[in-house]
Amino acid sequence: MTIFKGLVLMNWTGKDMDTYLLQKEYIDTLVVPLVKIETKIDNMKTSASSTEFIMHLASLIETQFKGRMMFAPPFSYTTTTDSLHMAQTTLREFSDTSFKHVFFLTTDHAWTSIELPGQVIWMPSIPLENMEASLRQSILEDQLRQVLPKFTEQWSKQ
Repeated sequence: MTIFKGLVLMNWTGKDMDTYLLQKEYIDTLVVPLVKIETKIDNMKTSASSTEFIMHLASLIETQFKGRMMFAPPFSYTTTTDSLHMAQTTLREFSDTSFKHVFFLTTDHAWTSIELPGQVIWMPSIPLENMEASLRQSILEDQLRQVLPKFTEQWSKQ
C-alpha cells in the first residue's frame, strides 16, 4: 500500500492484496497499464516519455478512486510482441478475476483495435519531462477529466 498525500492507494503488492481480499466488494475495478518499450535507439526517448506519462496518469487516477480500484503492475511489451496473442492469452486471464470492471490504460493506439476482456482507455502521450511541476500537474488533471467519463460510464452499466 502506498501513501500519496495522505491517501491510501491500492497497488499489486502482498499487503494491498490482503486489504483487497478483505474489502473486495468495494474494490471492483482493476486498471492495467500497457507500456510499449521501444528498443531502437531512435525511439527509446519517445517510449520512455510515453511510459512516464501513462504512469503519472495512472497514479493520478489511483488517487481519485482510492478504495474503488486496484492497479496491476504495468504490462510491458516490445514492437515484436504479438499483441493479438498477448490479448488472447495473458490479458484474457483478467476476465477470470473477481473484478467486475477491467480497464487497460495505454498510449499505444494499436490496442484500440484489439479485442480485450475489458475497456481500453487510449490517451495520446504528452512529454512531461521538461515541464514545471505545476504545469505537469495541470496537464495531467486535464487528461484525468477526459478519462473520468469512461470509468463512470462503465460503472453505471452494472
